[in-house]
Amino acid sequence: MNDLLVSASGLGKSYPKAHRPTDRLRALGRLLRGRDDHASQTVLHDVSLEVRRGESIAVIGENGAGKSTLLKLVTGVLTPTAGKVVVNGKIGALLELGAGFHPEYSGRDNIALAAALYGLSSAELGERLAEIIDFADIGPYIDEPVKHYSSGMVVRLGFAIVAALKPDLLITDEVLAVGDESFQKKCIRWMEDYLGGGGTLLLVSHSMYHVQKLCRRAIWLNHGQVEQYGDVFDVTQAYLAWNERKQAVAEQGSRPKSGLEFQISRFEINGDAGKQPQLVALGERLRLRANISSRDGRPPVVMFGLARADGTPVYGVSSEMDAVAPSNPGADSYVAEIEFDNLGLLPGSYNVRVHVLDSEGVRLFETEERALNVRGESREFGLVRLPHRWIEFSGGQHDRHD
Repeated sequence: MNDLLVSASGLGKSYPKAHRPTDRLRALGRLLRGRDDHASQTVLHDVSLEVRRGESIAVIGENGAGKSTLLKLVTGVLTPTAGKVVVNGKIGALLELGAGFHPEYSGRDNIALAAALYGLSSAELGERLAEIIDFADIGPYIDEPVKHYSSGMVVRLGFAIVAALKPDLLITDEVLAVGDESFQKKCIRWMEDYLGGGGTLLLVSHSMYHVQKLCRRAIWLNHGQVEQYGDVFDVTQAYLAWNERKQAVAEQGSRPKSGLEFQISRFEINGDAGKQPQLVALGERLRLRANISSRDGRPPVVMFGLARADGTPVYGVSSEMDAVAPSNPGADSYVAEIEFDNLGLLPGSYNVRVHVLDSEGVRLFETEERALNVRGESREFGLVRLPHRWIEFSGGQHDRHD
């Protein structure tokens, strides 16, 4: 048995730009003459991927990043413009909503059609028909034309067919984004059992919760190219950080420059004063240090703050709140330093800020901000990890699980 189910190397996909009907004719003419189509739109460029038996891989990225195109190339729905794909095994694919269904046929007839396409005999279909109908759970609509189905019912039927086939490789494109919550839970339970039994999954989803729950690895596509590929927690956290920063820039715009009485001359995170985002692990130490220049020698009030990349405040504290005076190494310079042991921020993207205020803590003169990425494996929700323990009852006794 071949352990390598999918081998894709240097995949690329381009489409001719066709804004008017005449553009299509010109593109067809260029193809017939064997000329390169320079007036084309590239949606996928130089993507390589290997999927081995038993793996679970997520494909993430913004809308238009090339995720669905990659899946269609793997399943053979599209032919690559560059590169090649080799598939060893039976694929069960849930791509575009309703793809493969005949709208005039009933659900039952579409099951028979899908079974024939997958190579099932009449006897095999007879053995699995009741299982498919029960999983879809669409009641009497099973004998109604598919064109009368809601989007959720179409997904129910499609997933039920694939679930009964138990393919070597399951490929799904946003199937968990459609349908009611109870059916989503049923799909999740089936996928977990499928993976637990040695199944292989290639999943496209915008839900990082489902991605982290179901997949061990992830590939992040950005404008048709691989931005990052590796451990699912590393890739999803990097993607969320990038997305939050992009949103923050769009919402916040440029910040006004500082005044002159107090200025931040240097800002360090764990001893690094560079402008690149800093990386720390969940539970590690975080040390912040700011050098402040004072025009007339007066001591400033210094505040350190942590915020999520989209601007949501997490924590802030000032030297005045804790009754701590910044040190005074020179006549017109001050240093404020703070340390957080066992950093409780959950994995994700954050901004660390230092604010300098006047001696009374009333007027803000300058703010400097640095990016901070917290790395680690965690499926907890929120922004911070709070110390906690579970209380269980066992034989009349309380058992504590820290």
